[in-house]
Amino acid sequence: MAKHDGSMGKVSQFEVIAVVPPGLEESAAAELQALGAEEVRPLRRAVALRTDLAGFYRLHLRARLPFRFLRQLDRFPCTDRLALHRGVQNAADWASWLPPETSFRVDASGASRELNHSHYSALQVKNALVDWQRQHWGERSSVELDDPDLSLHLHLSPGGGPRNRGRGEDGAMAVLSLDGAGASLHRRGYRAAMGLAPLKENLAAGLIALSGWDGSVPLCDPLCGSGTLLIEAAAMALNRAPGFWLEADGHSRPRPFALQGWPDFDPLLWQQEVDAARELERQDLADGRPLAPVIGMERDPAVLEQAQVNVNAAGLAPWITLQPGDARDFEPPEQPGILVCNPPYGERLGEGENLEQLYADLGQMLKQRCGGWTLWLLSGNPELTGALRMKASRKVPVSNGGLDCRWLKYEIR
Repeated sequence: MAKHDGSMGKVSQFEVIAVVPPGLEESAAAELQALGAEEVRPLRRAVALRTDLAGFYRLHLRARLPFRFLRQLDRFPCTDRLALHRGVQNAADWASWLPPETSFRVDASGASRELNHSHYSALQVKNALVDWQRQHWGERSSVELDDPDLSLHLHLSPGGGPRNRGRGEDGAMAVLSLDGAGASLHRRGYRAAMGLAPLKENLAAGLIALSGWDGSVPLCDPLCGSGTLLIEAAAMALNRAPGFWLEADGHSRPRPFALQGWPDFDPLLWQQEVDAARELERQDLADGRPLAPVIGMERDPAVLEQAQVNVNAAGLAPWITLQPGDARDFEPPEQPGILVCNPPYGERLGEGENLEQLYADLGQMLKQRCGGWTLWLLSGNPELTGALRMKASRKVPVSNGGLDCRWLKYEIR
């Protein structure tokens, strides 16, 4: 439950769930803790934490790994439909949060013994809210699926055990939350142009974080596609907050967030966090050294052009060099560094190509020209990865668009 500031009567801290890509829970927990979150606990595909309004704003502007932040409104026992209806109506001051002119949507996850279909559960939340509105105002809000003013999320957990079942005391709980962004945070705004199988920006950021690259040694992607790994890496090294979008006039502005329309939105506190994020932006590394070379190679001219559009839109053209060419012809910089790549693995791209030969040639190129480098490769196909003829020193399970993958580390001798 939320803590209250006795002097002002306002909520000072509240519980939050950060929804994150599978496999990045520990990395996300470390990131959120570094941004000031408290009581941080990695969960499955999520991280639990506590924060206050300033921290909530900071996380939205600066956290790179989460898809969304769900701010808990209330947690209550929920054994059946009537308990859900009653709990939702008592969960918040709906006169402030949901006046009739405010549109909303409801999403649901999890299940309990009596409520085991997410669409049905979401519908019951919607019914409880519009029933409350009709009772108090005689009118109701509209449901807006694409761009609502208020995005609500219900999570049900069964709880309890066999001894309690049959008595209506199965310990089932419901958590009703608000989505602070309103749209997925992985959409950074720079990637209007995408390849055929785009890597989500927050997953790319998480993969770079796992690689340990800090900008002090070269970073190269010989199969760079639309450039997402390189863009996220350079943005991270230069402390470019992911919650800012670069406008046509060259100035960066915070993207629109749903939380800015909430009744407890604090414009002064928000501006303080916006200013703080801007002040952290750098042209060089924290110690004053220039960013090491960041280089991408792509053989498809159309995809390379898309990558350049994305780099420009992210405001990172001075730091990222893209060049045409086949990965087999890649020539690395003299100073050893880190190679990253997300080669095709047959699920969405490359069915018509001899992918096994591509991987074999890639492995040969790496061993011939990249001694002393470290390779991190995203693999969705162990058989293809075997064609590299290299032994991974680390394997991190991750999910890429629902595909079971591994982020593989190779020390190239």
